[in-house]
Formats: sequence, C-alpha cells, structure tokens
Amino acid sequence: MPKSVPAEAKVTPGQYLKAVRERLQIGMREVQDASMVIASEEANENFYVSPARLTQIEKEESVPSFYKLFSLCSVYGLDLNDVLGRYGVNANRTRAYRTRFLPETTRPTSAEIYGFEDKVLVPVRIDPTFRWETTQLVNRVVAMWGEIPAAFLLGSNPRRHTYGYVGLADKTMFPLLRPGSLLMIDPERRRVAQNVWKNEFERPVYFVELRDGYRCAWCQVEGSRLILIPHPVSNVPVQSFNLTTEAEILGQVVGVAMRLVPPNMSIQEPGSKLPGPNEIVR
Repeated sequence: MPKSVPAEAKVTPGQYLKAVRERLQIGMREVQDASMVIASEEANENFYVSPARLTQIEKEESVPSFYKLFSLCSVYGLDLNDVLGRYGVNANRTRAYRTRFLPETTRPTSAEIYGFEDKVLVPVRIDPTFRWETTQLVNRVVAMWGEIPAAFLLGSNPRRHTYGYVGLADKTMFPLLRPGSLLMIDPERRRVAQNVWKNEFERPVYFVELRDGYRCAWCQVEGSRLILIPHPVSNVPVQSFNLTTEAEILGQVVGVAMRLVPPNMSIQEPGSKLPGPNEIVR
C-alpha cells in the first residue's frame, strides 16, 4: 500500500518528498532515469539526481540544489514554490526586500507572480496627504492595501517584459514620457534602430542601465559610443557612454502608463467662469 503524505507540521522537507514519492509509487531508479532526461534536455548535468543523492535528501543529510529540486518537482508533479517554502524560501519575499534596497530613481521593476495560491496586494486607497512632487517609494503612496489571489492576475502578467519607473526628478523624455511614468520594456529589442521613424512619436525609446543608475531616452550608436538623446523640450543635455563598459541597453519601451494632468492641478469648479481668449496662458 502506498503511504499517505504526513501532516505538514510533522514532517521535514525530505520526509515530505519521500512520502510523495512513495504515494506515487515511484522508485528511486525511476527518479534517476527521469532526471537524466531532464538533465539531457536542459543540457545541464546539475539536474541529475542519483539514488544515493535522493536518499541523502530524503534523510535530511543533504539540501537539494535548485536544479535537483526542479527535477524532483517535475517528476512528482509538485509546485516548485511550495517545496521551496518547505525549505524556508518564500520567493514572494523578494518583492518586500526590493522596495527597501532599490534607490528612488528611474529603475527596472518586476511584475512576476511566483505561485498560483499566493495573495497579491493591490492598492485600495491612496494616502490623501502624499506629496506627489517628491520622490518616494510606491508603498508609501498607498494608504490601504487589499489582497486578491495571484491567479486572478495571471492573464495580465506579461512575463516576457520588464517594467521600469521614470523617477519624478527624471525629465529626460519630458513631455513625451512624464516623470512618474510606468514603462513596459521588451528585452528582446536591444538593437538600436536607425532612421526608421517618421516623427518623434514613432522613434524608439530605450531603457538603459548605467553605472550610476538608469536612463530612458532616444539612442544613437556611433562606433563604440552610445549617445543618449533627450527630448529637446526637456533641456537635459545629450550624454555619451562607452557601449561596452559604461552602458547596457535593457530593451525598448513598448508601453507606458502615464498621467496626462499633474496631480496638483486644480479642477474647474462647477458654474465658474471659463477664461476668455485673452486670459489663456500660452
């Protein structure tokens, strides 16, 4: 008779993996053979799990590497993030640390969802006292957060893209891209296009990593130099960097979420007089 999986509170990760294997009636040699297939297809011998190593893992004499854990989860039909959690690794915690350590500047962000059963925090109410003109962390903007299952967001989770945030002090591409904009970046589009646009709206904008941070700008390659070209209205100077040692193009901006009206602009009161032609500020 195959053994049932013990209660979670009473078992170690190794004991859990052993109980799952026995419940599925999978022998150690079968695990070995399956891991050999995975190692071959992934072209990486680290995915291989020998019977001796599996015994060590099940007896808690060895902590499996990420590669071997991947193979075991694949063979047993387990969720990798769930098993990582049994070893004390919560992949979703990376987001909590990222908000503490990243500088409040233009930077790449992530929209990854690690587990189907995980809860995702979404903003419910914005703090009315927040000063939008200052640069701060996003988590300080929100006065109240609510939880929804991560699986609800799976359809709108473009894993193939990177996300960037234009710092409130970064006016490089203003007014085309306003400070505070959230950018969708395609990492597959890193080659700078040359003269394939008809106007500034069609000209590709790139997200670039430098030694001191990130920039979002039009780009031009001249030999080994990468020229960052700002919007002419921004009054930001053109910058030049060595393409091999000082700058790396992370991708082309393919989408943007941006405010069209500054948050501190007053709203016309109902019944108030509209300005005449001579009163409009130009």
